[in-house]
Amino acid sequence: MDAAGLRSCIQGTLSPDANIRQQAETELKAAEETPGFLDALLNILGAEQDNGVRLSTVVYLKNRVNKGWVKAEDTQPANSITEQEKATVRARLVPTIATAQPNTRAQLVVALQKILHCDFPKHWPDFVDVTVKLLHAQDVQSVFAGLQCLLAICRTYRFKLGDSRGDFDQIVATTFPQLLNIGNSLAEETSIEAGEMLRTVLKAYKHAIYFELPLQLRAHEAMVNWCTLFLRVVAKDPPACSMLEDLDERELNHWWKCKKWAYVNLNRLFVRYGNPASLQKGNGEDYTEVAKSFISTFAPEILKGYLVQIEKWVQKQAWLSKPCLSYTLTFMDECVKPKQMWDHLRPHMPILIRHLVFPVLCQSDEDLEQFDDEPAEYLHRKLNFYEEVSAPDVAATNFLVTLTKARRKQTFEILTFINEIVNRYEAAPDDQKNPREKEGALRMIGTLANVILGKKSPIADQVEYFFVRHIFPEFRSPHGFLRARACDTLEKFESLDFKDPNNLTIIYRNILESMADEALPVRVEAALALQPLIRHDPIRQMMQQNIPQIMQQLLKLANEVDVDALANVMEDFVEVFATELTPFAVALTEQLRDTYVRIVKELIDRNELRETDEGYGDFLDDKSITALGVLQTIGTLILTLESTPDVLAHLETILMPVITITLEHKLYDLYNEIFEIIDSCTFAAKTISPTMWQAFELIHQTFKTGAELYLEDMLPALENFVNYGYGALLQNPAYLECMVDMVRTIFKDEKVGGVDRICGCKLAEILMLNLRGGIDERVPEFIQLAMGILTNDELKVKSYRIHLMEMVINAVYYNPRLSLTVLEANGWTHKFFSLWFSSIDSFTRVHDKKLSIGAITALLTLRGDEVPHSVQQGWPRLLQGIVRLFQTLPAAMKNREEAQREEDFGLGGDYDEDEEDEGEWEHEDWEQEEEAETTDVKDESTAYLDFLSQQAAKFNSAVGEDEADDELEEESLLETPLDQMEPYGLFKAALHSLSQQDPALYAQLTATLGPEEQQIIKAAIENADKVAAQQAALQEQQANGGDTSGVQQQQQQPHTNGAS
Repeated sequence: MDAAGLRSCIQGTLSPDANIRQQAETELKAAEETPGFLDALLNILGAEQDNGVRLSTVVYLKNRVNKGWVKAEDTQPANSITEQEKATVRARLVPTIATAQPNTRAQLVVALQKILHCDFPKHWPDFVDVTVKLLHAQDVQSVFAGLQCLLAICRTYRFKLGDSRGDFDQIVATTFPQLLNIGNSLAEETSIEAGEMLRTVLKAYKHAIYFELPLQLRAHEAMVNWCTLFLRVVAKDPPACSMLEDLDERELNHWWKCKKWAYVNLNRLFVRYGNPASLQKGNGEDYTEVAKSFISTFAPEILKGYLVQIEKWVQKQAWLSKPCLSYTLTFMDECVKPKQMWDHLRPHMPILIRHLVFPVLCQSDEDLEQFDDEPAEYLHRKLNFYEEVSAPDVAATNFLVTLTKARRKQTFEILTFINEIVNRYEAAPDDQKNPREKEGALRMIGTLANVILGKKSPIADQVEYFFVRHIFPEFRSPHGFLRARACDTLEKFESLDFKDPNNLTIIYRNILESMADEALPVRVEAALALQPLIRHDPIRQMMQQNIPQIMQQLLKLANEVDVDALANVMEDFVEVFATELTPFAVALTEQLRDTYVRIVKELIDRNELRETDEGYGDFLDDKSITALGVLQTIGTLILTLESTPDVLAHLETILMPVITITLEHKLYDLYNEIFEIIDSCTFAAKTISPTMWQAFELIHQTFKTGAELYLEDMLPALENFVNYGYGALLQNPAYLECMVDMVRTIFKDEKVGGVDRICGCKLAEILMLNLRGGIDERVPEFIQLAMGILTNDELKVKSYRIHLMEMVINAVYYNPRLSLTVLEANGWTHKFFSLWFSSIDSFTRVHDKKLSIGAITALLTLRGDEVPHSVQQGWPRLLQGIVRLFQTLPAAMKNREEAQREEDFGLGGDYDEDEEDEGEWEHEDWEQEEEAETTDVKDESTAYLDFLSQQAAKFNSAVGEDEADDELEEESLLETPLDQMEPYGLFKAALHSLSQQDPALYAQLTATLGPEEQQIIKAAIENADKVAAQQAALQEQQANGGDTSGVQQQQQQPHTNGAS
């Protein structure tokens, strides 16, 4: 390809003239797939002087490699790069990196990483030799290129485990001794170029040890040499070129990045390989010996090195970046539990709490500026602060929690310090008060709330006095950040039981006033503090008077700032104050709709910028979570209005824009909640309005345009459309076709699995149960779909097999003659009946048993000459099957009652939040604390990881085995027409009819029954009489207006003699 012509095209893409730009981009697009394109781009890079053209060229090269370079053994897309061109690029890329400018080199390294991922080592076997040669070169450019190549290799192996690690161990043994020499040499330098090279050395080590510690690096001498280098970098006086005026830019400087990666590597060595207490069992390599050596030899020296830097920072002799402070605190956090390290750390604790942890938790100038100028950003930083991994205050918070949980005595030391701060603030004249110190002290005590209020805590009863004296006054503070902290502290101590009811009144009044504060962060923190106050009866009663105003304020806040926690508050209020909010339900829903549509429009606008906006992911996530919360609030509101159908009908119309915008714009993250809203509307109304039929059309369109995998989320709503809209389905063939089409599609689509197909089975089942006699022409297709899989596939998942069988059983129940005709025509009859009756004990739910009883009684209505020849011999097994079903039905009904009872009492798997703190302060002897202070503390997180590893191992060993325990569980909310079916009466009527119409067949069937089976048949017929008598009594009582609950209860308790 002509490099000059290509260069002129690239130059054209930079033209200010839109027409020239468009023409150039079109030509480049066509040139991309022409052989020699990448070679020509490398030619341009080698000679180009214009920085703009050079940068555009390298971006085109990187993008072409990313899109067109695939593994040789993978399926090659139409526009993939040819093997011949790949060989040329591999030969030229590293020399080009060696001579490239810094901004060009960064793009080339991304391309190199992609190529290594696809080709190394199999198709680029000499790459390590090339790298070694560069590392030993005499010129700086070549050495730096070698460092970039080695870093790319380490990145390629970062997540690899097992056999491929053997290759990597060999690479490390070959390259890392020279890498160490280069690192030691660079640590003496001060230029910015040396800083960038050293940063690359440290990152290569970081990737090399990320999941496994290579053999060569475990040796004592290698550990000494590398840790010495890292500690030298930690202790190195920052060169003048790194001390930029702007602190954000300073942190990005190569020398400060070197310090960051030195801390990261030392921490990683200790946390993953050097602490015997936190080693995970069954995690591949055994690092026990490495850990014993590290914790006794290296970890104390690392701590010493860190403390020297902290001392300089405290004395204002040195500046430390946020990552340096954060990783120091993280290392100390890891030193709390093992006795060996706690002995080293403990003497320094008073100074560290006072001069490191506390200052880091106090508001910085940057925080206060953000509080005033960017309140929304301030809130995101403070409320989602766990997302900021390298933030020092996050590390300090974690450190405090670990410290006070593992070393109880330290809790008193910290509380003494907090009291000192708040008392000093209280005593100082107004012009000498330090509000930042007070705010930091409240943040500290809020962090310790769970420990202070733990069971058997000796200090829990003193907290109320602390609140009255030191927190209540700050609701009136002239400093907004202190008012916000007062609200936050109240929220942190949500489980505190106030003894003086007057204090609750004061709190409620202050929080309400704070919700109208001039500062946005105060208003939001007040709203979040209001949520846990609902549990206090006096406050809940006071809230009832103000609930419409509170909801208005919450909605106003939700439109000012996207904080997902606000939606949780609204959802709680809608649930707790349903009665008070019913008169405002329509207005509330309109406001929730408007809030949701606003957020989603911002989401969609942002979506369109996806290609160019690197921060898209975080933004989407934040917005999506907030939108999700609004949807959940709407869903909760609908469920509270079940008894007001007229209001519900109004809400359906209001909510159509919410449903439409989400489904039309394919906002998959929000689908589940949208389908739940449609489910709630249709279930609560028990009828399908024209508005909801519009929603149904949207669901079908959504399903057909790539949302097949969401059928499980759609299913409850679809079941409602059939259960409550069956009349419209029969009158409107287009709607019915949509339903059947979804069943058909899910069975034909190759990318869906068994779970999704189960949803197809359930949808077919609900159609056959509700539209009996109305869909004869559809039933053959359902049978064919199910039997096609049952006869051809070896089904590992038992529940899938049962649902497929039940699809056919439903067809038999729907119309036995039609179903047998289809089965016979395809030669499936014998196969199906064998499967059904050999699995009779697998039908465990009441629903399954009733369905099989219904299908068998339907078959009993057939005359002898209608029974297919292929199953005539086994036909007597029909009665034996139904005997087994009646025998086990009472136990299944009892199970279902228990499942419903658990659901009613909220025992359906809800997590008890109080359990976590059980026994936190138990068996603590505060007089004899010294012994506990000087022992190892069990690392709970490691125990949990070990448990997960064991579970994963069990799961992996079970994969591929038949899922013997894959039982169908009772679904307490499952509603179908089978609920109304009375199996005993149905069976009695069928048996009686058979005895009258075909006595010979009746005699043949009953002759095979043993005495016990005959007894069960007799008991079933007696039950039918009993239930009929109860129903007659019930109708009589209803006619007379009496209490019918006793009769209903009796009706639900059938008995069968001989039940086992």
